[in-house]
Amino acid sequence: MTATAFWSQIATRARENGRPFFTMAPMEAVSNTVFRQVIAQAAAPDAFFSEFVYAKGITDPHTKFPVHGRLYVAPAERQKPVVQLWGNQAENFATGTAALRRLGFEAVDINMGCPDGTVIKNHGGSDLIRHPEWAEAVIAAAKTSGLAVSAKTRLGYSRVAEYQTWIPTLLRQHVAVLTVHLRTKQEMSKVPAHLEVIDNLIRMRDELAPETLLQINGDIPDYAAGLALARAHPGLDGIMIGRGVFANPFAFESQPQPHDLGELLDLLKIQLDLFDDFARRYDVPRFPSLKRFFKIYARPELGATALRNQMMDAKSTADVRKMLAAFSATEN
Repeated sequence: MTATAFWSQIATRARENGRPFFTMAPMEAVSNTVFRQVIAQAAAPDAFFSEFVYAKGITDPHTKFPVHGRLYVAPAERQKPVVQLWGNQAENFATGTAALRRLGFEAVDINMGCPDGTVIKNHGGSDLIRHPEWAEAVIAAAKTSGLAVSAKTRLGYSRVAEYQTWIPTLLRQHVAVLTVHLRTKQEMSKVPAHLEVIDNLIRMRDELAPETLLQINGDIPDYAAGLALARAHPGLDGIMIGRGVFANPFAFESQPQPHDLGELLDLLKIQLDLFDDFARRYDVPRFPSLKRFFKIYARPELGATALRNQMMDAKSTADVRKMLAAFSATEN
């Protein structure tokens, strides 16, 4: 498959169904093989992104940000995820993407929007907004692999108005997809997404890089909201959903329907099994990292507050399974 074919096929299939394409956002310690499979079981998007992968770590196992199991793709996954890379050294993107191609991946995304302090301190994520020359260099280096190269960024570092020069800089690199989180680095997720700039972004894309697919991210809870937003802004190609899956793991359902507590807890059971399998392979992540997911399934509005509080005291997946069994017994 050519570099352009990966995304063009996804976009074409979506257009044939009269809709934008939908993706799940890259999220650190979230979008690994385990949670990707859970969301696919609930309602799959058109494409998944991996969690953050340090570009240098792909070929250098001795970095302070090792890859570990971040590139693992389970046999059950329908499609390899788009690998989201971070860093700022062009040579690492050249060698890293070449290695990814040998591993059978078809697409990479460059992280130019992460607001995390550690990432920025190490000159990745949003720090590239302040150093456009790095952004240009890593995109060019990634393209040497022949993989489809996309980028995800924010409107600016400190001010919304920065998008007027920053976004054109990225568009001139002719990436396959440009995903824009509609906030600045400084805003984090503390203010509403700036939906008012979407049409300006579309105009910029149409003028500078009409072949680049434009995707937006920020405050989009589910499929219905994403569809409505795309229809309100003709020319928008894709919708990325991130935190929405924590409120609703069925966020990508094209025909939304109610889901009871039993269905949600069944997803949790799937995640427990997948987590154990993954932990046996890589000894990461540790059990405490799983606790952040309990709120997705044991929801207060469905009468599961006590169950969730109990699970937060669990020490292992075996403990959680016992708690679920006991809860089920009292419900039946």
